Amino acid sequence: MATDEAAPRGKQARELLERAGRLLGDAQALRREHDAALDAVHTALNVIRERQARAELAGIPLSRLKDVTGGRLRLGTLEKAGYATVLDVLNATPYELQRLPGVGPHTQRQAHAAARQIAGAAQEVATVHLDVERQDDPDTTALLIALHRLVDAGPELTRARRTAATLEERLGGLIPRARPAGSWWRGLLSGRQRRDEAATAATELATLLDDGAGAGGGRGGMSVGGEMSAGTADAVVASAGGEAGMRLLIAQATTDLLRPAADEVAAWIDFELRAAEYYNLLAELAAVEPHDRVAAEGFLPDELADRVRAQALDDTCRRVSLRGYQAFGARFALAQRRVILGDEMGLGKTIQAIAALAHLAATGATHFLVVCPASVLVNWVREVEARSTLRAYRLHGAERAVARAEWAERGGVAVITYDGLGGLDGAPPLGMFVVDEAHYVKNGETQRSRAVAGWCDRAERVLFMTGTPMENHVEEFRTLVGYLQPSRLAEIRGSDAAAGAQAFRRAVAPVYLRRNQEDVLTELPDLVRVDEWETFSAADEDAYRTAVAAGRFMDMRRAAYAVPEKSAKLERLRELVEEAADNGLKVVVFSYFRAVLTVVEQALRPQVSGPQVSGPQALGSQVFGPISGSVPPERRQQVVDAFTAAPGHAVLLAQIQAGGIGLNLQAASVVIICEPQVKPTTESQAVARAHRMGQVRRVQVHRLLSPDSVDERMLRILRAKTALFDTYARRSHLAESTPDAVDVSERDLARQIVEEEQRRLAVGAASIMGTASEHDADPGAPE
Repeated sequence: MATDEAAPRGKQARELLERAGRLLGDAQALRREHDAALDAVHTALNVIRERQARAELAGIPLSRLKDVTGGRLRLGTLEKAGYATVLDVLNATPYELQRLPGVGPHTQRQAHAAARQIAGAAQEVATVHLDVERQDDPDTTALLIALHRLVDAGPELTRARRTAATLEERLGGLIPRARPAGSWWRGLLSGRQRRDEAATAATELATLLDDGAGAGGGRGGMSVGGEMSAGTADAVVASAGGEAGMRLLIAQATTDLLRPAADEVAAWIDFELRAAEYYNLLAELAAVEPHDRVAAEGFLPDELADRVRAQALDDTCRRVSLRGYQAFGARFALAQRRVILGDEMGLGKTIQAIAALAHLAATGATHFLVVCPASVLVNWVREVEARSTLRAYRLHGAERAVARAEWAERGGVAVITYDGLGGLDGAPPLGMFVVDEAHYVKNGETQRSRAVAGWCDRAERVLFMTGTPMENHVEEFRTLVGYLQPSRLAEIRGSDAAAGAQAFRRAVAPVYLRRNQEDVLTELPDLVRVDEWETFSAADEDAYRTAVAAGRFMDMRRAAYAVPEKSAKLERLRELVEEAADNGLKVVVFSYFRAVLTVVEQALRPQVSGPQVSGPQALGSQVFGPISGSVPPERRQQVVDAFTAAPGHAVLLAQIQAGGIGLNLQAASVVIICEPQVKPTTESQAVARAHRMGQVRRVQVHRLLSPDSVDERMLRILRAKTALFDTYARRSHLAESTPDAVDVSERDLARQIVEEEQRRLAVGAASIMGTASEHDADPGAPE
């Protein structure tokens, strides 16, 4: 091996080795802190699982021990002595059992071994729930505090840990090999080959530290609790930006993990604010598998399911953990290349799509295109930026030309509406084309369908997303498959759907994956919150500016519904109700305003006279209510009883001040809140009407919001004030028993928001009207 004349030597090599040693020490310190944090989570998990397992063992009859031992264990003596369950045997000491007549050491060991085997199996499958109603449970609180340390470290923890692991692997090998280059006596005592190896190692160290290259190995990833897969990509270290960048990334993550543990109150508050992140982490660390793996994998044939599982999924560009079924969905999209992801709403189809895009970006793809309804465009941009390192560009509105040019030059994810897609020409080659709410193009003759078909022809990889169950709409499904894999159309027959959903899914497995909530949500919380950001239509914007100019706070709050036929929020509400109808789910719609509920009722009830809503014909849902303050309590309950008794899908309308108090609405598993509330507790109490004991389905809460409006200002102000109060006051019993204590002055809030919006829009004179005096509520509405 030839000596590298440019390799660092002497003092330069010693300084290089010192730098590398410090960086290796930093990486090892992060691993130790991370391992300690993981150990704390697993310790807390084991306590809860053992408790749950023991509770289950108390209900397992003694006879099961005979099943485990193949019938060789004699139980008569134990039964006569009063041992009735597996837990009784597990709790007994060897001495206590051997005191029984006819029970010797062999029988005692057999009985205890069988009991431990059943206990171990019960502990492995125990499902852990973080129930906000059980905040007094010390074991659950301990688990939450342990999880908080990792969640609070943020999405950069995964990248920092991956970088640290790579450095431990690379520096741990390079430093010992490079040492002779930093010492004349080591070099003197080493042979020529050893000196050449030291020079090469020193050069690799310099490259690794100076510009972050040379990490070596193939592409791969590491989960928050896992090991690196199949080598780590050069990009893992290079993306950190050289020695300074790596040191900063690792130091920040280590500092985050070293922060004092959260107190009980802070941990529970944080969990309520971002429960999904806690459950994502819990599902990953607990390695919870759905009870029915075949259902969780969409009833795919074994050969296809094996191929999907074998598909790599690089997480270098991803900033969110995936549940097992979500990772499977992303792999399905990658392995099959042109498919429909049809998961039931609330299962994270957007996250799965972003995971697929992130994988492709990590493996070299540069440009991606997402087409979606205007109502979810803002959601897509926010989710891409929050859940990945990819840039997101909004090709809509006044800045679309600038955004398009930057996307073409720099790459990333362009998000465009169906109406805008037809005018998009000359784009770079796409790594993947994603079509959200793909049932929008079920009619192949429309202009939007032709535009989507054209882009499908240009892209090698295409992902259609829809929550509408395709087995209920076979002809629509055939249209969608025609865009993706037309050669498979002959294989799709109506008789498959007639044989049932599972038979249909198996028949169309190469192109369609759908999972239902009950198939995969074994470890998820009972409550899933989704903020639906809907950009104002032109009519919405005009109504909003008029309200701002007049200083009318209440009119600002309901401006998004002022022109029903042009309302972006109302259109999204209709989409949510339609999807719920397709899935047979009941919906409750809350609003502060009677006028808004009237608009919603007219949109959902075709027989009600009023303004006609553009787009598809009115849904014709069975609508109950509205419940308002002027409706006597007994009549309210009669309405709720009728809603509950209605078979299948139905919609209940309620003013949030009236329907959010004193009623049990657990028949509803979808909650839609038309606008954010001045009092955060009003929303919490309303959601609690559905999310309560007796609810057999997980509750999805959709809050309709408009960006750059009173909605966004309210959330910002209330979030800060509520968090401040919770930090210092919520631990008191008085605060716990008086929900209104967290609420801020409505008039002060209104004044602040109106003034901010008038300054931003350069309208009005900051006069406040329609705040305390205009509730738009019935005289009998609860205050």
